[in-house]
Amino acid sequence: MSAQPRRVEHLQTDKGNVPVYTTAVVEQPWSSYSREDHTIWAALFERQQKVLVGRACREFIDNQKQFHMSPQSIPKFDDLNRVLKKATGWELIGVEGLLPELTFFEHLANRRFPVTWWIRKPEQIDYISEPDLFHDLFGHVPLLLNPVFADYMQAYGRGGVKAHAIGADALVNLTRLYWYTVEFGLIKQDDGLRIYGSGIVSSKGESIHCLESPAPNRIGFDLQRIMRTRYRIDTYQKTYFVIDSFEQLMNATQPDFTAIYAELTQQESIPAGNVLQNDFVYNRGSGEGWTNVGDV
Repeated sequence: MSAQPRRVEHLQTDKGNVPVYTTAVVEQPWSSYSREDHTIWAALFERQQKVLVGRACREFIDNQKQFHMSPQSIPKFDDLNRVLKKATGWELIGVEGLLPELTFFEHLANRRFPVTWWIRKPEQIDYISEPDLFHDLFGHVPLLLNPVFADYMQAYGRGGVKAHAIGADALVNLTRLYWYTVEFGLIKQDDGLRIYGSGIVSSKGESIHCLESPAPNRIGFDLQRIMRTRYRIDTYQKTYFVIDSFEQLMNATQPDFTAIYAELTQQESIPAGNVLQNDFVYNRGSGEGWTNVGDV
């Protein structure tokens, strides 16, 4: 009988929260989940299902139904994999917590998506500093059924392996791309702006803030603009980037980034809340769509 996998989280030190990394791939200990674990899953699932009506993109909503996820219990990875492998060739693997960058990239490059096996505690229900099972399963997995997005995730992993070999600056640029697309991306659809980023769809507060608050900027997708833009992990985002389609995202990121990384070393990074001359900003309240800031 295999040992129970570890629950690896940040450590609280006198210097604040320190991330702890692990490379282990583990079996999902489904029979070991407690009643409290299943209750937390149910509470989060039901809350987000309600919040995302009219806010999440149609691909997320449609794909989630194909997995038959429900609030009844934490899903089994094996059940989800039967659907996922057949559709796009991706596979979920269990992990104990945060992965080192290269390990994470290698998994994505081989169409393996790491899912943290454990779920947050009751006191973490509204915020947790690292991805847990709910964030990974509820937030990430549905879009892996979309063929274009699934290919984008694999291409990102392959690009990450290359960036790791290039150096730290390239990794910073590429991490920002993941943050502002996979985690906190918005998409313009026929019925308005919608959410596709997993960091948003798994958070009640961010799901409302990103679309309805007047505070954040909502800027049209621009690869280099994203790679220059800093972000915060401890607050709602000050800027979101909006794609027109998943095809746009894939096409924009197909070229080799080596020359782009070199060019970006000559440019300053951009604070998260800044709007630049010639940014295309979506004006939700006006109903007029995009405005070029340089024309204001």
